[in-house]
Amino acid sequence: MYTIKKYNISHYDQWNEFVAESKNGTFLFHRDFMEYHSDRFQDFSLLVFQEKKLVALLPANRVENVLYSHQGLTYGGLVYSDKVKLSSVITAFGAVLRYLNENSIEKLHVKLIPAIYHKYPSDEFNYALFLANAKLVRRDSLCVIEMLNKLPFSRSRRGDIRKGYNNKLLIIEEPKFELFWNEILIPNMQNKHEVKPIHTVEEIIALHQKFPNNIRHFNVYHEGKIVAGTTVFITDRVAHPQHISGNKDKNKLGSLDFLYNHLITEVFKDVKYFDFGISNEEQGRKLNEGIIFWKESFGARTIVQDFYDVNTKDYTLLDHVFV
Repeated sequence: MYTIKKYNISHYDQWNEFVAESKNGTFLFHRDFMEYHSDRFQDFSLLVFQEKKLVALLPANRVENVLYSHQGLTYGGLVYSDKVKLSSVITAFGAVLRYLNENSIEKLHVKLIPAIYHKYPSDEFNYALFLANAKLVRRDSLCVIEMLNKLPFSRSRRGDIRKGYNNKLLIIEEPKFELFWNEILIPNMQNKHEVKPIHTVEEIIALHQKFPNNIRHFNVYHEGKIVAGTTVFITDRVAHPQHISGNKDKNKLGSLDFLYNHLITEVFKDVKYFDFGISNEEQGRKLNEGIIFWKESFGARTIVQDFYDVNTKDYTLLDHVFV
């Protein structure tokens, strides 16, 4: 009943149209987003057909005998339409595992799409993973605000927001990525963690040009000089800060608190969720206490994102599920 095809450029329009109409896909699965870092990954994305009808996608890349869904994306797994039912997802996933096994891929590593990003209930894949004896190998904690049911900001946050007003900070939404990257983000990440941003400035500029409604950027100024900023990724239901940083005076000026008060109470007040992202290190085993304290002081609370390993030979476990 099911046929698996490896993605190629002839599927470009079909893939993107399916993502746009899916119940659990976001713009991160659009081929224009996935391929900005195609030089770093061996793409092995799959399309699942039931007879001639496309019913699911798996954004993925291959490293030797392991398939990842997808290492260059924040989340992944099977993407499907609202018309696909649980039994079809189970059977389709079994077909995917069989295909991988027949192509000498021994393991599938999955980082699930957090439920807040689903347009409709979409945990069919989670259940299929359980049936295939998938092993939980990592769990990250995301700090999230449900915007229509917000908790109050803490007293300390309110005090730091007032600093921003008292210091007459100015927030401007503008695509001045180079200014933020070169003056704030890169120096901060280098000084604190000796790492680089996950996107180069050239990459984020190119992505913004392709997805101007999904990628928005805000800079904060004090007396005409940039002091902080953030780049926000927006999906149908979620606003997620992808990059955030302030200069060494951020606590004195209240720049980040002032900025995030503006984003939460004004700019993104009508979205379903505001996702601060993770505060984890070491594959989810460690928690950055200072960062999570800051996020929770805005009223954010925890949901989890799970990561699983599946042995592809276990596709046979999905052959005998239905009674």
